[in-house]
Amino acid sequence: MSIHFYEPKDGHRLPHDPFNAIVGPRPIGWVSTCSDDGITNLAPYSFFNAFNYVPPIIGFSSAGYKDSVRNIEANGEFAWNLVTRPLAEAMNQTCAPVPPEVSEFELAGLTPVASRLIKPPRVLESPVTFECKATQIFQLQGIDGVKVQTWMVLGEVIGVHIREDLLVNGVYNTAGAEHILRGGGPADYFTIGPEQLFRMHRPR
Repeated sequence: MSIHFYEPKDGHRLPHDPFNAIVGPRPIGWVSTCSDDGITNLAPYSFFNAFNYVPPIIGFSSAGYKDSVRNIEANGEFAWNLVTRPLAEAMNQTCAPVPPEVSEFELAGLTPVASRLIKPPRVLESPVTFECKATQIFQLQGIDGVKVQTWMVLGEVIGVHIREDLLVNGVYNTAGAEHILRGGGPADYFTIGPEQLFRMHRPR
């Protein structure tokens, strides 16, 4: 069986970079923030995940010093909002390259609603939101020590909103929530449903 091998520094020699497709599908970091002037911002990040249980820590990376990073550096707060299949088109609208004074909530027809513990609003239409306080913000660098134009933001989850119909006998129903995930290529996304569910317990 033949293998396609490449060194990223020399290029992948393919129609589209396979890196995102291989490390995927990935949950989407739909991050809402607020500027010091009170302007709300909502942006999706495909490099997002959870990194710690106790305390719960999530993080995302931003290719470029974007409004989300700027706002979080200014006030240390952000909310993560779950993207589900019914919200996919609205999420995609929040990708639009608009100036800082334009709120993506309005652009995508979404409803900002007050959070409990932080200033940035959450997305009313999203069934799950984490309210977060930033713990670390840093610029990534390569093995040569040279910094790249990507910033990593980590935050501790200090408040959790879950729509109650997604709690089945007290257990969160991931399959029923219709999460969407970012795949590879220029436009690939995936959904999660009951048909993908299987259970496998850890050895004791």
